[in-house]
Amino acid sequence: MKILLAHNFYQQPGGEDRCFAAEADLLRDRGHEVVCYTQDNKTIDEMSSMRLAVKTIWNNETHADIERLAREHRFDVVHFHNTFPLISPAAYYAAKSEGAAVVQTLHNYRLICPLGTMTRNHENCGLCVGKTLPWQSLVHSCYRDSRAATGVIFSMLATHNIRGTWNKMIDVYISLTDSARRAMIAGGLPGDRIVVKPNFVDPDPGYAEETDGYALFVGRLTEVKGIETLLAAWDRLPKKPQLKIVGDGPLRPMVTAAADKHPEIEFVGPVGRDRVFELMARCSFLIFPSEWNETFGLVAIEAFAKGKPVIASHIGALGEIIENRRTGLHFRPGDPQDLADRVSWAAENPQELHAFGVNARKTYLDKYTAERNYEMLMSIYRAALEPAAFGAARVLDKEVALP
Repeated sequence: MKILLAHNFYQQPGGEDRCFAAEADLLRDRGHEVVCYTQDNKTIDEMSSMRLAVKTIWNNETHADIERLAREHRFDVVHFHNTFPLISPAAYYAAKSEGAAVVQTLHNYRLICPLGTMTRNHENCGLCVGKTLPWQSLVHSCYRDSRAATGVIFSMLATHNIRGTWNKMIDVYISLTDSARRAMIAGGLPGDRIVVKPNFVDPDPGYAEETDGYALFVGRLTEVKGIETLLAAWDRLPKKPQLKIVGDGPLRPMVTAAADKHPEIEFVGPVGRDRVFELMARCSFLIFPSEWNETFGLVAIEAFAKGKPVIASHIGALGEIIENRRTGLHFRPGDPQDLADRVSWAAENPQELHAFGVNARKTYLDKYTAERNYEMLMSIYRAALEPAAFGAARVLDKEVALP
């Protein structure tokens, strides 16, 4: 196949960027012609607020770029990862105008929630879900605590809700978990075109059985990622294992202050993927304390690949990916005492924890390898290209199932 992969990079790198790169490599390695089209939010600082607002709703430049590339290469499929804010929904129209099938991966909830996380003030929120005009986001200034910035996303969503873009321009949506799929359907996206395909880890980083006894956090240092809950849990532990924290973000000063105060907490900072896997290889378990309805949890799957169990908040995709007392442990989101109790249990039960790690590795091999993912992705592309032949997309047993 000839495939265009399109992605808008955020200013802070994250899991979406890794998934975009991984799928590009996956397709190229199997002989497909792949072209990547990207925009980068680092250029936003050079734009006026008005210019950025216009581009977010409809970017004529990216429309022209996609149209030109599609005409030149005659793509079978144009697969979008993130279009916000610079690529914009205009790119869907460009791809369709040149006869390409359009696929959109739903890495977050942006199409049904202006903030993209379905949270407000650290709590789950569904006020805008299913609304053609998500006006409650304006009332609460949901995006960056700014009514003006929220207004830009409100205008983009309202415009394309009214135009019917999400129903008319996308042939197949990819949801990363079944729980996220259900939320998207509740938000008004067409359920018969949303299939579930998880992310994957490739190359296989290899099973690592030995540990040095420390806990590991890897992620953005933000409120919704639960870093405050994690630090509060460590304050409550009677016996504190070593905790290594990897990442960067607005709560970095809080983390560095905690590391300066408590010798058992080490702030590693932002590091490359190879170093993350080195740290995973020697940890006893990963902690994933997110407080929003994650659409996936790539770092959890990376830990699975290394044979490491995950202690995760029981919310959204995490409650689906991590099986309690099989591949890890659940705790109540935002509850530092409950997290502390789980950490204490893990430290006191190394044999059971080791068994969880063995199960985690098996789960990775069964569900999250490149080979399994490629099979699912090809099924999705064929469904996008020949919807009449394949019938309506449906989800069965949390995996892609197309007739």
